[in-house]
Amino acid sequence: MKLRPSRILRRLRSRQFPTVLKVNLSDPRVLEIAGLCGVDAVWLCNEHVPNDWIGLENQIRAARLHDVDTLVRVSRGSYSDYIRPFEADATGIIVPHVTSAEEARKVVEYVRFHPLGKRALDGGNADGRFCLLPLEDYIEHSNRERIVILQIESPKGLEQVEEIAAVPGFDGFLFGPGDFSHRTGKAGQLDAPDVVAARKRVAAVACKHGKFAMTAGLIAPFAELVEEGHSVFGIGADVVGVSDYLKARLKLIQQDIRPTEPTHEHNASGPYA
Repeated sequence: MKLRPSRILRRLRSRQFPTVLKVNLSDPRVLEIAGLCGVDAVWLCNEHVPNDWIGLENQIRAARLHDVDTLVRVSRGSYSDYIRPFEADATGIIVPHVTSAEEARKVVEYVRFHPLGKRALDGGNADGRFCLLPLEDYIEHSNRERIVILQIESPKGLEQVEEIAAVPGFDGFLFGPGDFSHRTGKAGQLDAPDVVAARKRVAAVACKHGKFAMTAGLIAPFAELVEEGHSVFGIGADVVGVSDYLKARLKLIQQDIRPTEPTHEHNASGPYA
């Protein structure tokens, strides 16, 4: 049975830059549009977005139709919160607010199969092809093609980033500039010197330890991010795209132009009366 490899990992192995769209809206058609436009992956969220599991499963299925990877940012907490996205056939997970090597090791233990971790075995879901996939293939493919990303977004996490990066079994870092700026009293100031320095440090440490560094968006000039060592790029969010489009279209009409005077009396019985 042919299994789908990760598009992110495939592009990284070819020394290309994968792209990721953050999706807050729950309609699977958003993911289909992203796939048709050529996005490599979508970032779904259980931390800040009121998604339910059936909705997520349908989004993951829609992405798979277009060979698009799905990364689910998990709710912090239980083992089940971390493995359920994989069992719904998500390509990867993003674990927020990681602050220690001990926590990183626990994540790897939860989500990787032996010999990398201690994940419990159940091939009866979409990722195991509902028990139609031989267990040996299921385990090998999961450990090789499923992605684990740890998010560094606090001064405490930054202090421990070298120790966290040395933990084997996860693939990359995602620096969270929004929460980092908030934690340092500069909410939303993504270009503040200490926020930029933290971003650069996370990327450098990732490269040093053979992990990839992912951006939360195009938060600096692209060439600058590449030079820093980033190789997976968030390109924005669906909600920002929709709002930017609406504001731009409305601006075309809401200008300082007087309406022309009507040349005939309004027909109150017309279709818009």
